[in-house]
Amino acid sequence: MKAYRTYVILFLVMVVWGLNVTATKILVTNFLPVTITGIRVLTAGLTVFLLLSIIKKVRWLTKKEFWYVFLASIFNVVAHHYFLSIGLTETTATNGGLIMGMSPLLTTILAISFLGTPLTLLKSIGLLLGFSGVAFIVLEGNSQVAGISFGDGYILLSVLTQAVSFILIKRVAHTLDPRLMTGYMMVIGSLFLIVIGLIEEPQGFAGVVKNSTVSLWLIYFASACIATAVGHMLYNEAIGKIGASEASIFINLNPFFALVGAYLFLGEQILFQHVFGFLLIITGVLLGSGAVEEIRNKRLRKKHAA
Repeated sequence: MKAYRTYVILFLVMVVWGLNVTATKILVTNFLPVTITGIRVLTAGLTVFLLLSIIKKVRWLTKKEFWYVFLASIFNVVAHHYFLSIGLTETTATNGGLIMGMSPLLTTILAISFLGTPLTLLKSIGLLLGFSGVAFIVLEGNSQVAGISFGDGYILLSVLTQAVSFILIKRVAHTLDPRLMTGYMMVIGSLFLIVIGLIEEPQGFAGVVKNSTVSLWLIYFASACIATAVGHMLYNEAIGKIGASEASIFINLNPFFALVGAYLFLGEQILFQHVFGFLLIITGVLLGSGAVEEIRNKRLRKKHAA
């Protein structure tokens, strides 16, 4: 019963995360992207600390934990959200959501390179399928490399920097609650984003005041408090209950709901290459991330134990 509840929660988190791509697209279109992203992530971080303080999970970091969290925040928050916000101003939410589905595969590549994770045949096939899926999406049916938009490239960079942060997080996760780590990373990273926004977008804060509407603020708080803060806390908690491999499978739903959100709320077209690329990425992530192998091995262990 507990596992069933966790699966339902993960499904709802993926719905929210997928729709959050559309929400982010709306925000960076109506406000200057880096400024609004910095404020949004700071709001999310403060929300995480508020929720953790209620359940008495807030504490100071040790010196070693601080430096890992600081480095992770540079990749996971500053670089990831910077490239994402800029990228979504130059590409569609559809492309952005689908490319972001590559995160597990890029994390696998880095784990193989830096953590000694073995590269199996299934993982190799998965990596090939995943990158083929992205190629179908970003080329948008063009046979020439010129068909790739700069926005798609920025989204890829955002996913790559996030994958680097996952490797750093893995090295400190055994001593630090992932939810608390998330809060610290968001607050530290958001302050850097706000400073970058002040330098690159001097009129950023004035634009936030000038262009504000009730509907935009509702989207803002839903994105910051629900999708970013509560969503990450619930996902991290789910990993502790059912394991990283099982939880990561649900990430495959994220691009699907990003597609749905872009179609329903932004009127973006869903083309054949989007659907085909989506199917390739899903298959690639299931094989390349090792999720299929891990679940198969776990079942075999249970069978032998019985």
